[in-house]
Amino acid sequence: MRKPATIIMAVAVALSLAGCATIRDSRLNPFNWFGRSEETSVQVPETASGIPNDPRLLVAQVTALEVARMPGGAIVRATGLPPTQGWWKAELVAENGGDPVDGVMTYRFVLAPPVEAQPASTTQSREVTAAAYLSNVKLEQIRTVVVIGETNSRSSRR
Repeated sequence: MRKPATIIMAVAVALSLAGCATIRDSRLNPFNWFGRSEETSVQVPETASGIPNDPRLLVAQVTALEVARMPGGAIVRATGLPPTQGWWKAELVAENGGDPVDGVMTYRFVLAPPVEAQPASTTQSREVTAAAYLSNVKLEQIRTVVVIGETNSRSSRR
């Protein structure tokens, strides 16, 4: 004969799982965070990072964008493709002093050119990745994350 506690536990688990369907569109659902990124073309008048005396340039192309949830916030990770190998000092530089505008958090993907001329080589060997952290407090104000490159931008929406 089964104990009443076992039956109660089984019913509670079944009801909890059934309730998961109702929070599909909720912000509590971790699968409903930021979706796949979308690419758009962009023309940026300046190629600098926006930081005075910073020689870095925008990455030629932003190829991937991911917003991954973690305890206390999220990590924005972007992959870019410079024209040749040897580009370094990659960073996602937040625009507007790091504050979102109308729910949009915008970053510029900047990196420093190689010290010496480098070959173009393969696409995989030229990829560069940069990341930035967003706290839960900041995420409360953000609906879209945008990363800008020289020829395109990528965005990810909630």
